[in-house]
Amino acid sequence: MSIRIAAAFAVAAAALAATNASAQTATQTVSYEVSAVNEIAVSGSPSLVISAATPGSGLTSATASGTYAITTNETGRKITASLDSNMPSGVTLSVNMAAPSGATSAGAVNLSTTAMDVVTGVSTVNQSGLSISYGLSATVAAGVVQAGNRTVTYTITAGA
Repeated sequence: MSIRIAAAFAVAAAALAATNASAQTATQTVSYEVSAVNEIAVSGSPSLVISAATPGSGLTSATASGTYAITTNETGRKITASLDSNMPSGVTLSVNMAAPSGATSAGAVNLSTTAMDVVTGVSTVNQSGLSISYGLSATVAAGVVQAGNRTVTYTITAGA
């Protein structure tokens, strides 16, 4: 009989211990932030050569194209464009960028070392395959201009 009492006592003690056990918990604070993201990338290898004219009407302009992609999580942004150095006298390089959704293109803009607005009203967009059209024009007074390169810098900045 003492074995039965001992067994019953052991079962009761185990049950009592199980009801007194507490659940273990832990907490952790997780910090988060989404920073301002303004990214632009261009692709293509535009090459412009003026090699023809209409008699009595001047030189025929040349055109070339490329594409760009843009991602921004901010509102009220614009894209500006500038050259690393000015074009030779009598020669003009222009750019026309298609606007991403909700933005406005400035149309063909003559480029110089001064940053010019080319797309305005850019807000929270993620778009690729947008067209860039370049135009090269020259007056006959420019004469023969040796092949050269200019770097066009595109910048996403605050603005209308």
